[in-house]
Amino acid sequence: MAEVRLTVHRATRQIGGNCVEISASDGSRLILDAGRPLAAPENAERLVPATLDLAAPCQGVLISHPHQDHYGLIGALPATWPIYSGAAAAGLIRLTFEVAGTSFDRTIGHWKSGQPMTLGPFRITPYLTDHSAFDAYMLLIETVDRRILYTGDFRTHGRKGKLVRWLMDNPPPALDVLLIEGTNLGSDKLARPEDSLENDFVSLFRRTRGRVFVCWSSQNIDRTVTLYRACRRTGRTLVVDLYCAHVLRTLAAHGHIPQPEWERIKVVITSAFAAMYRAKGNAGFVNEMARHGIAARRLVEEPSQWVTMVRPSLIRDYERSGVMPTPDDAWSWSMWSGYLKEGDGARIQGWFEASGTPATHVHSSGHASPADLRAFAASMRAKAIVPIHGLAWDTDTDGFPPLTRLSDGEPLWLA
Repeated sequence: MAEVRLTVHRATRQIGGNCVEISASDGSRLILDAGRPLAAPENAERLVPATLDLAAPCQGVLISHPHQDHYGLIGALPATWPIYSGAAAAGLIRLTFEVAGTSFDRTIGHWKSGQPMTLGPFRITPYLTDHSAFDAYMLLIETVDRRILYTGDFRTHGRKGKLVRWLMDNPPPALDVLLIEGTNLGSDKLARPEDSLENDFVSLFRRTRGRVFVCWSSQNIDRTVTLYRACRRTGRTLVVDLYCAHVLRTLAAHGHIPQPEWERIKVVITSAFAAMYRAKGNAGFVNEMARHGIAARRLVEEPSQWVTMVRPSLIRDYERSGVMPTPDDAWSWSMWSGYLKEGDGARIQGWFEASGTPATHVHSSGHASPADLRAFAASMRAKAIVPIHGLAWDTDTDGFPPLTRLSDGEPLWLA
């Protein structure tokens, strides 16, 4: 019986920055995620965990989903280490590096959900899952006689929740280890279905006389779809910025995702974003989007027509074009409420409060609720459960099967 070693290099006692290693007795290794810690300063260096051996070969770096706390350090890994992800996720990763002005010329291999692939002694089966990041996966890692399931980040209340429920009804047999995230453990973050949010937005759009400004993540495709569907139901038009349009265009081949040329969607062309894109050699994209675009000043006309994306980088151009919030407008923060307490979130909130614009915040977490975490863990029937990506794994464990608590860099041998 061959030995398998599991090491969580980072994320046993924090949210994000995941880096997990699975190694076989012949020295073959897989790395599951190479995330940038959420709390790391913008220009921080040497963020790769010290316990991760960068000199030894690696059969593959598997990126569970395109959030930077799971892939943000791939550029710091040896160029000889192959990288794999979903095809759509790879496109979003490249787009993020491009927009940030960071060079990234690595090849990213692609997998397909439910189709096993072999890397050295490892058999990997990716399972498309439900998360606020598009094209997110759970990963089943098998050797000759060991099975490990890595959840990455997941939930059950999004538009792909049925995928998680199917896996709960059909768990991989004889799991040795379940590596499970616990972001929402010990919290009361909302875990409402996207359909429920859609109804809330419909109600907000109907009762608001003026514009509705919404701040959400461009890469949260579930939320973009929710907003677009609510606009269609109420006769409004969803206005996105160039970056959001770029995300949508990147994913055009990966599902029925709203596109800039569709009815009830427009791209606001602001000078700052257009200049940034042209400076990066993307003038062609700006010109293409202009065919489906509107100038910011149009948002002053027929205010009841628009549901408008807002972010700090848009405010100056909005103000220059006469787009100022009013008491007849409404605004909604459709992200984690903690971001409102400082920085960009506080700036946006202040902009609306200064104008007396009423707030109606509509959001739901991108991660599983505590109840769903417990149900999922029980359904997998794993011999060992290794918790990661959470802050309450030492205090909120009632209802879970017995947990195997590790420290960062501590190996777990599966003999």
